[in-house]
Amino acid sequence: MTYKVQTKEQLEEFITSNWNQINEDLDAVMNELPTPVYSSVDIRESNTKFAPVDMNMYPAGFNNLCQLDLNASSKAFKETFLAVASEAQTVAIIPESHTKNLFYLDHLAHLQMAIRDAGFEPQIVSLDPMLFGEEKKNLTLVSHSKFELNILRGHLNEEGQLSAEGITFDIGLLNNDQSDPLDFAWQDCKTPIVPTPLIGWFRRQKSEHFEFYAKVVGDFSSKYDINPDLIMANFKSFTGVDFSTKEGLDLVGNEVDQMLSTMPEKSKIFVKASQGTYGMGISVVSSGKEISEMNRKNRDKMNIGKNKIKFTSVVLQEGVDSTMKYDGMAAEIAIYLVGGKPVGGFVRANSEKDSQSNLNSRGMVFRKYCISEIKENNDFQAKEAVYAIISRLSTMAGALEIKKVQEENNQG
Repeated sequence: MTYKVQTKEQLEEFITSNWNQINEDLDAVMNELPTPVYSSVDIRESNTKFAPVDMNMYPAGFNNLCQLDLNASSKAFKETFLAVASEAQTVAIIPESHTKNLFYLDHLAHLQMAIRDAGFEPQIVSLDPMLFGEEKKNLTLVSHSKFELNILRGHLNEEGQLSAEGITFDIGLLNNDQSDPLDFAWQDCKTPIVPTPLIGWFRRQKSEHFEFYAKVVGDFSSKYDINPDLIMANFKSFTGVDFSTKEGLDLVGNEVDQMLSTMPEKSKIFVKASQGTYGMGISVVSSGKEISEMNRKNRDKMNIGKNKIKFTSVVLQEGVDSTMKYDGMAAEIAIYLVGGKPVGGFVRANSEKDSQSNLNSRGMVFRKYCISEIKENNDFQAKEAVYAIISRLSTMAGALEIKKVQEENNQG
């Protein structure tokens, strides 16, 4: 089948030439969806395509954005929060519980600064009582970059509003991916919580996200007569897998070989736990035998993830051979969005991995990719434009995930 936009070069030209119209069309669709208040999208680029390989609904990493991108984030947060609660002043940032991760604390400090610069009064409010003990109501921690963070113990007040230390919050910004669901009475909370707490990793599946992304790409590609393979990695989902007993691994291995038979020589397949996060639960293989005959050590890595989630479903994803380099290291781009619109990004590079490997692993480093500076210098070129559109499409898929879970919750 032939398309009007058939090659990667034609895609770059088409998006840059039709930038305003494409974004207006995406705005029209996303305005009708429960678009995540913020998100981040990891994108890999090969010689033949661009493809999102992960989408985070509760992103960390704001400490990796440049100051201009943080300023852009502030403007977008103001618009997005006021759309949720027009009189909002106080914002509770609801964090992860891994408070020993000093780089995550850096992230919280920068996220808090961005929201403060937007004109709100942000506090970091934990809903995990285990952080505080029985009597303690706050906790002071120091981040890697020596930011001092005051974390308050949150609760519902008598009116059912999220509160802490006498402060009643107008909005709760969830920054906890809930791979271990927070024990909190969300159904009784009258404070709007964004993104919805109904869709953490206790519920989310990468397989479902990529299915929605395939739908989004199908609609987008059909509208503009674009070859959909230019903007997505092929994938296949499997359930009923048990890495501890090896149940289902032969079937997964057979499918790996089937996928590889349709791909160029020396290609690889990413085998991803469907509920994996923080780069966990990923194996990169070049044959089905590497899965069916996986040794105990590697099976253990694929068996249990963050907060002891047991992985029982996997996604097989076409390995996108990254052409991006940073100081000679294989690299990929991460784009950050607020209100469904790109505000910044960074480059993830890894000196210990090659261009076909999982770069979100030991050896990775982060380098700022200042989108705002690129725009300010009128240097917004084809690749940046494509990254922006793909990140919006991936976030649109996230919005469809939210829509589905909200509909299921209303029916229940």
